[in-house]
Amino acid sequence: MSYEGRSAIIAGGAGGLGSATARRLVELGFGVVIVDVAADRARALASDLGPKAAFVPGDTIDDDVVDSAVAAAGELGSLFATVSATGTVIPAGRTVEADGTLLSKDVMRANFDLHVLGPFNLARIAAAAMAGNEADVDGQRGVIVHTASISAYDAQATMVPYAAAKGGVASMVLPMARDLAPLGIRVNAIAPGAFGTPRLSDPKIQALLVRDNVFPKRVGHPDEYATLVEAIVRTPYLNAQVIRVDGGARLRADMLQS
Repeated sequence: MSYEGRSAIIAGGAGGLGSATARRLVELGFGVVIVDVAADRARALASDLGPKAAFVPGDTIDDDVVDSAVAAAGELGSLFATVSATGTVIPAGRTVEADGTLLSKDVMRANFDLHVLGPFNLARIAAAAMAGNEADVDGQRGVIVHTASISAYDAQATMVPYAAAKGGVASMVLPMARDLAPLGIRVNAIAPGAFGTPRLSDPKIQALLVRDNVFPKRVGHPDEYATLVEAIVRTPYLNAQVIRVDGGARLRADMLQS
């Protein structure tokens, strides 16, 4: 299938998972718009990818940023796909520490803004644009890919805010797919385990995180996330699913536990 004349928006597109996805989609023929708060990295990536790429600095929680991304995508082709590839873990402690210190509500709020509200905002605005596309033989007009996490299912201690937010992403998939079905727009999510991105480059932390992998005993490669995005885009019958990609890992209660 050719994707020439179509475009995609990748939020968190300058990060490890997002940049791998941007490169993969350009290889497939898409024009891509990279949205990221790291403006310098987004600009450099877009320049490296050439004329089929553009960048919009900012956060998808901002309507103006998303509107600009949709407009930029329209310059590259009909908007067909969005990928929210944000995956930053905002540090948190335990809900109540041994000394009685309470976990701040601000940490929970920040996680939901980043991991739930931003992707939701991109999805709703982009879906309105996709609705104007000419439908294919299946009636399909677009596809939305969110990023959850295996922490939505078996998160470790100190991960309540992140797990709650990523659980919100996972729970959003089915009702959003049902909402957008009349428009011919599919919604799926990827739930990654530990991936070898710049934020997870410490070999000691990687080793701790993959102890419980079934196979292979390593972190995921960003290209493996990108190829899963490609599979979702290429498979019209795949809808309303959250797909784990984690080497079969099931996280133990405490990462530092022996």
